[in-house]
Amino acid sequence: MTITTDSAKVKAMAATTNIIASERVTKTYGKGENRFTALDNVSFKVKAGESVAIIGKSGSGKSTLMHLLALMDKPTSGTIMIEGNDAGQLSGSKLDKLRNQTFGFVFQQFFLNGNASVLENVILPLKIAGVGSRARKQRGMEVLRDVELEDKAKNKANDLSGGQKQRAVIARALVNDPQIIFADEPTGNLDSATGKKVEDILFKLNQEKGITLIIVTHDEDLAKRCSRRIQIKDGKLVGDKR
Repeated sequence: MTITTDSAKVKAMAATTNIIASERVTKTYGKGENRFTALDNVSFKVKAGESVAIIGKSGSGKSTLMHLLALMDKPTSGTIMIEGNDAGQLSGSKLDKLRNQTFGFVFQQFFLNGNASVLENVILPLKIAGVGSRARKQRGMEVLRDVELEDKAKNKANDLSGGQKQRAVIARALVNDPQIIFADEPTGNLDSATGKKVEDILFKLNQEKGITLIIVTHDEDLAKRCSRRIQIKDGKLVGDKR
């Protein structure tokens, strides 16, 4: 598999000390006796190009943490920093633009439009960003080649296997040339062999393009492939190993 490398972007990212950081982040839900603390004073920094596994038991707060890092939710207190900037100070439109242009998302559930073609699903972020039709198609085919799915571009998403759907989701995550890919249990719905192929694609992107990976997983083998493991227990950061 050949992955196109934007060397200038890789160098720029390498020069960035911390691409994302959680500073004393706490997230609570409810009030009074019903108040629940999902995250409690969590702080850590991620350098550009790292591959980070966020691990912990169900209900530990690891998915809540990823949603905060990906700016899909706001902390009750504390700060999420993106390249040294306080994300909490950004307006709604600027947050949307940041998510669309800087982040890519790969989830356990595929969230594909089953009746649309694979290519149409992949280029949706570009359409939202206002990129022209010809450029959308060109870029879409590039990332489909990256994940070895070019021959399925015209197929309906419903016609793909589980592994092919996840590769299509990775292509969609790549289409805006993101600096960070957030992956929530990316192989959870796949058999072992297919899951390994998906993992290989993600880590090849990390190693060859310098894309930062932040992966929430229960899978110990997947976590061990990451350069760093952050463990969350009862909402607290209890481990951080490189």
